[in-house]
Amino acid sequence: MFRLRTNAGVSPRFFESSSGSGAVFYIDPMIETVAIVGTGLIGASFGLALKAAGFDGRILGVSSPPALKDALERGAIDEALPLVQAVTRADLIYLSQTIGRILETLRVIGPCLRPEALVTDAGSTKSRIVEQARRSIRGARFLGGHPMTGKEKRGAAEADAALFANRTWILTPASPADLDTPPARELLFWIRKTGAIPLAMTPEEHDRVVALTSHLPQLLSTALAATLATRLSAPEHLKAAGPGLADMTRLALSSYDLWGDILETNRAAVDSALAAAIEELQRLRAGLTSDEMRLAFETAAAFASRLRK
Repeated sequence: MFRLRTNAGVSPRFFESSSGSGAVFYIDPMIETVAIVGTGLIGASFGLALKAAGFDGRILGVSSPPALKDALERGAIDEALPLVQAVTRADLIYLSQTIGRILETLRVIGPCLRPEALVTDAGSTKSRIVEQARRSIRGARFLGGHPMTGKEKRGAAEADAALFANRTWILTPASPADLDTPPARELLFWIRKTGAIPLAMTPEEHDRVVALTSHLPQLLSTALAATLATRLSAPEHLKAAGPGLADMTRLALSSYDLWGDILETNRAAVDSALAAAIEELQRLRAGLTSDEMRLAFETAAAFASRLRK
């Protein structure tokens, strides 16, 4: 055992090592109170996941009255508060709003943060958020984040404590040192305890990669559903669809209210990803019965197999 920090009056928590060594250690926790700003699907799931993982501190919620009501009923938060009151009490502030709202919240909360507090987020693009945090947060710390999970349906009513299990949780430190502070190490511990798998990237690399792994699939699904919407209007035609079409259009159920900010804040990378996809579609169109089509199928199948491993 080793002691990371002493804090009089606070009972230490005992944990198994997250390294898989089986060692047991304890810390006097720095994160006693969490403020979740935005208690929709991701925020409420984070609250439920923390509690399921053994977090016994206080979880505060900041959101609209209906979202707070749902989060309280689900047990994802312990108390609803206005933003400034929640932030001034919290050791960890988790921003799980749309990107535009995250940027605005960062502008507001800077002067309210406790010096030892850590702010993180769940935004789907990172460069703009990390830059805004750099400008707005001076006395406290910020560590950008993006859990690679979600559902088509939104809201705390859909929250799930297992939403992060076996999913990558990308962290985007402005510098490597941002991962090595005591609050960041404790956050990493809780991320692992939710079942998620942390992965560090620069904000710029994150935005380039997720344009391909997340934003492009969304737009291709949207394009497919929009194409078929005007060509398969009769009910009997829809009955001719198999499960493959449902799988391919699942992402098209997503709301533009969420995706508008994502596309606006990652426009260049998304444009590049779309250009590559359009080029590939044009190749397929030009060679419908050629040997290139066979190669495309084989290449695609190999990648799909790798992804499923």
